[in-house]
Amino acid sequence: MSAAPLLMPSSDVAEVELAAAPPTFWQKLRRNPVAMISLCFLGALVIISLLAPLIAPYDFARQSLSERMQGPSPKHWLGTDELGRDTLSRLMYGARISLTVGLAVEAMVVTLGLAVGLIAGFAGGWLDNTLMRVTDVMLAFPDILLAILLLGALGTAASSPAISILLVVLALGITGWPPLARLVRGQALTLRKREFVEAARAMGATNSRIILRHILPNLLSPILVAITVDMAGVILAEATLSFLGIGVQRPYPSWGRMINDALDYYRSYPRLLIAPSILLSLTVLALNFLGDGLRDTLDPRRRQ
Repeated sequence: MSAAPLLMPSSDVAEVELAAAPPTFWQKLRRNPVAMISLCFLGALVIISLLAPLIAPYDFARQSLSERMQGPSPKHWLGTDELGRDTLSRLMYGARISLTVGLAVEAMVVTLGLAVGLIAGFAGGWLDNTLMRVTDVMLAFPDILLAILLLGALGTAASSPAISILLVVLALGITGWPPLARLVRGQALTLRKREFVEAARAMGATNSRIILRHILPNLLSPILVAITVDMAGVILAEATLSFLGIGVQRPYPSWGRMINDALDYYRSYPRLLIAPSILLSLTVLALNFLGDGLRDTLDPRRRQ
């Protein structure tokens, strides 16, 4: 008489299947409440920035001296500034400028840093030494100081407001690529010695194919984390340059420019200083928290 097969309870089968299935990216990220809150905040900020021309109560440059320095009211939710401009509208357009500058600078940083890092890490030899010595020279000077020198040489103060945004992007992009280049170079040095790269080379794959099909896909995770964290520094640097008067020029409402304009009235009208300062701080914190969450989520050594 044959023995009856042992049957596992359905609940145990479900638990085994659930334990065997690794959590997805979103499942891991959702377990980090701080990162999710930061992501929601940044998503709302992006939506507000895109829809600013449609949802802003007033034009950011509209002046009304008869309404200057008014407090919060149904007509002006956050009040008006020294020229009668609506504070809420200027904050919305300020977010638009900060995010635009941040994304444009990061696009430039990724392009330069990725190219230099990949060439140095994959080629090696004298080319690696030359590129890394140039990177070391760039890293020897503070980013903000180099940006100030570049903007001074390019003459931002004398340029038009629209051109000033482009010059800020160029200055911050030129000075911001070295850290990413070093990161990419270190990863490339490690990946080029891995078994799958050696196998591809043995099968006759060209260097360009190895870089595009095997090296670059494995760099996406650390690059994404680096971009998120670095963008916080870019937005803060843009605000600093605008605060000093050499960044985004009037009439565009940069958060840094709004903080600078509010310094003369911070005793009598502290709300003019508090509003852009809080928004700038929350944006920088959200990007840093999201970067930390992405680092924990994308790290293959972390198994949750």
